[in-house]
Amino acid sequence: MAWFRKEKKPLRSAERRDVPTDVFVKCEGCGEAIYREKLTHNLEVCPDCGFHFRIDAEAYVELLIDDGNFNELDMHLRAADPLRFTDLKAYIDRIGISEAKGQGEAVITGTGVIDGMQVALAVMDFRFIAGSMGSVVGEKISRCGRVALERRIPLVIVNASGGARMQEGIYSLMQMAKTSAVLADLHEAGIPYVSILTDPTTGGVTASYAMLGDVHLAEPGALIGFAGPRVIEETIKQELPDGFQRSEFLLRHGMVDRVVDRRELKAELAIVLRHMGNAWENHS
Repeated sequence: MAWFRKEKKPLRSAERRDVPTDVFVKCEGCGEAIYREKLTHNLEVCPDCGFHFRIDAEAYVELLIDDGNFNELDMHLRAADPLRFTDLKAYIDRIGISEAKGQGEAVITGTGVIDGMQVALAVMDFRFIAGSMGSVVGEKISRCGRVALERRIPLVIVNASGGARMQEGIYSLMQMAKTSAVLADLHEAGIPYVSILTDPTTGGVTASYAMLGDVHLAEPGALIGFAGPRVIEETIKQELPDGFQRSEFLLRHGMVDRVVDRRELKAELAIVLRHMGNAWENHS
């Protein structure tokens, strides 16, 4: 009866199809394998569970700014090594590696148009030394804030950072005060500032400009806090509640105004800016 049975033959190497390793991506939220192209079209959000993968600064600019309406500022500013930090890892070498990948610094700043409204925009990039805030990051964000002040346009900052850049010591910590001072001037002038919190937003960035917005929008599941959960647990000797320091937890405790899916972020931001615009125009 061999006519009705299909003999099992092992595949020869010539018959096997080579599938590129990046065709499918495993979701960190639900563990499902996602077709890479489908994930890209879905703005790096899992179509099954809604897990938000991290995206780079250029992707946020493309997502938020109307086509062809972004003018980058201060592209020439580059980090130095003011403390000659060479004891652990050569800081200047790490900068060089990141720059070789096409990343000038841990933040992109510029002006652009969101749904027809002029804005000043700063977007942090976690790829550049974990999005750490050094003297150049603080300077670029401060200058971006001053542009918003001079042109009387809203400021929007997309945050993603591991905190202050340890290799620059006190120079890095000074950026917390410098950026906060510019935001105080914006507040005094009645010009809106919207802070968007993405995964992760921690350390000195959280302790300064990230949490000083007139409105705070956060992506789902983003880690937002000063010290990490493990450090806090070891300090207070208590187990932390489920979801501690995640955006949904902060929303319940009044630290975040809205948790917004990335696919709806531009539309939500446009609504917020338009609503706030009425107040700031009346203030003028």
